[in-house]
Amino acid sequence: MKKLVVLISGNGSNLQSILDACASGRINGSVAAVFSNKASAYGLTRAREAQVPACYLDASAFADRAAFDCQLMQEIDAFSPDLVVLAGYMRILSPQFVAHYQDRLLNIHPSLLPKYPGLHTHRQALENGDTQHGTSVHFVTDELDGGPVILQAKVPIFAGDTEEEITARVQHQEHAIYPLVIGWFLEGRLVMRDNRAWLDGAPLPAQGYASD
Repeated sequence: MKKLVVLISGNGSNLQSILDACASGRINGSVAAVFSNKASAYGLTRAREAQVPACYLDASAFADRAAFDCQLMQEIDAFSPDLVVLAGYMRILSPQFVAHYQDRLLNIHPSLLPKYPGLHTHRQALENGDTQHGTSVHFVTDELDGGPVILQAKVPIFAGDTEEEITARVQHQEHAIYPLVIGWFLEGRLVMRDNRAWLDGAPLPAQGYASD
């Protein structure tokens, strides 16, 4: 069975959707370990409840980002994952880390990339008067939130919406599409080639599968 390692920094709701999908067979694989840079991350509790190794690495114990990522790579590699999944992991990755897991490193970002890379995406969408927002699953490259998009889900923004309402709407879609994409990868249907995402032997458009 193919193995995942998931990296988190917070609540871990996407992690939960992945754990649930593995348990139900929607993902033909298992979560081998969960890592967090935050000891208080609730996602670590979710991992323990699922009887998955929950690992914490303290960035303050390392001289710099490269040293931290080097140790993190060693600990991840001990689980021999087929795929490394970022699920609300709030640290910028070193080039060495990205290169080490090239073509088998996924992230989910709460915007319709390339719009709103970085933080506070829902706030930006509100402040700019957008009527549509969403989330993107993409391969990770050295460019922040800039790797090839695999799949996006769109949500409406209604007049009077709060940031919290938009967050909930987007997360509902995230919990559906992230396990789906992970399943594609573990089934061998999804690859990154020539800095593009390919599904079932065909290159995906810039906004991913089923882009309109």
